[in-house]
Order: sequence, then C-alpha cells, then structure tokens
Amino acid sequence: MSGMALIWAANVKGLKPAAKIVLIQLADFHNKETGQCNPSAQRLADECEMGRATLFRHMATLEDCGLVTRHARGDGDGGRGANQYELHLDITLGPSARSKGGGSGQNGVASQNETGGNVSKTRRKSLKAETGVVPNRDTNLTIEPTIEPPTRERVVAEGEVAEKVLAAYPPDRVRRKAESLRWIREALDAGTEVEDLLQAVKAYATESSGFTRSKVCFSDNWFKSGRWHAYIEDIARSREETKARQAEALAGLADWVTDQHPLCRHITPGQVDALLAAKLVTQAQIQAAGLRS
Repeated sequence: MSGMALIWAANVKGLKPAAKIVLIQLADFHNKETGQCNPSAQRLADECEMGRATLFRHMATLEDCGLVTRHARGDGDGGRGANQYELHLDITLGPSARSKGGGSGQNGVASQNETGGNVSKTRRKSLKAETGVVPNRDTNLTIEPTIEPPTRERVVAEGEVAEKVLAAYPPDRVRRKAESLRWIREALDAGTEVEDLLQAVKAYATESSGFTRSKVCFSDNWFKSGRWHAYIEDIARSREETKARQAEALAGLADWVTDQHPLCRHITPGQVDALLAAKLVTQAQIQAAGLRS
C-alpha cells in the first residue's frame, strides 16, 4: 500500500463515483517501494464490488484521461499474467473537470485525450519547464516494465484459445471468422478471462438455441459490439450468489458444531476442512462435536 498514491487518488477531480472507486483500489495495490501495481482483473473487480465488464469500462476511462497506463505482462510460460498498472501521480483531473476547449488543466498538465499525443512525454516536459511540480517521487514508476515480444508458441496458443471460444458460438451464424477471432483476442488482451468469455459464448448459444436464425447475431458483430459483457456480468453475479449461499450453509454447519447438535454426524470430512479453513470453528470444537478433520 502507498499512502501517497491513496491521497492522490482521493484528490483526483472529475471522475464518476464508480471510476474513482477503481482508481482508489488501484492506488491501494500500489507498492511505494517497488513501484509495482499489478492486481489481477478478478481481484480488482472483487475489491471494487463490480463485474469485470464494468471494471474494464471504468479502466478505459482512467486510461483515456491519462491517470493510468496499463501494460500487458507475460506469465513466464508464454501465457498472459496480471496487467502492470502505472499510476500517473501528477495528473489530478478526470474528464468532467477538464476545460471543454482542451489544453492544460488546473495543474498545468495535459492529458492524452486532450492532446492526442504521448502523455508521458508531454507531462515530463511541462513539469520541468513550466509547472514546478516534482515528478513521481517513486522513481520506479517512470520505468516501464519490459514487455517481451510474443513468441511463436505464444501466438499459436492465443490462436488456439480464440478458436476454442469461437467454436462455442452457434456454428451456422459464424461469419468473417478472421475478424471474429481478432475481436476475441482483443477481449482477452483487455483482461477478460478465457473461461469467463467461453462461458458467456456458451450461455448465448444456449439462450438462442430456440431462436430463428434471423434472430441470432452474426459472430463478428456479436464480439465486436461486446455483447458478451452482459453475460459475463451475469456469470459473475451468479458466482457471487453461489458463494454467498455456500457461506451461509457453512455458517449453519458451524452453529451445529458449536452447539454439538445431533445433526453434526451428517457433516462430511470435506465440510470439516472447509469450516477449519474459514476459521468458523476450532479444532477443539471439532473434536468436542465428535468429528474428525
């Protein structure tokens, strides 16, 4: 955690509340000593209490106004790892706080969506020559992570993943395969989990199975328009509801153990392990209830 980054995020003006929540959570993950800020998309979405699709929309807003730069990273095995986020601590204006005519904001720093140019180059020049604002005090923040060029194996692997996702789409409505695959890869590059996107496609295929063909969207349009976002949000919501039900059921079992209820005999070893892992009961309480882990 970086107190400086949190203070900066809290003082950024002109963001919608949800976008500011994302910025503050990113700042909470920022390591002042190393300059690293690399939470997974799912972890960030969980902390912000929003769906991944919603998270990506707000992240795009933060990037567009120059507050955050996202860098893709590999996992060391030719796959994709969690993104690296660079926080631009000298930018303090969101989109609604900027002058409509463009140009510099109240802190004299121009952003990418105002100039169309390179944010970091514009910012560093103006900081030194005009504003007197000290650049990022965490020097590691100015060092962009090295991004390894994609290997042949990685390109092949990404192509296979995209093919797998497209194969789940209603086959008689697949159109412009190359373009469809490109949109799938872009969705994955933006941080969408493969399994989530695959489940979204399968959900749409199931939902549209009873439709006439004219009512089923062509694949290139479906992926291009991002219609999978809504399905991913539904999947995430269902997943959270399932977790809540499981937590509620586990809490009920914990009550049985605590009260040494006769129904404790129906608790399985796996449930005992889950109770201990969740720290809802102690080993002593398990033994007192006549159970074993």
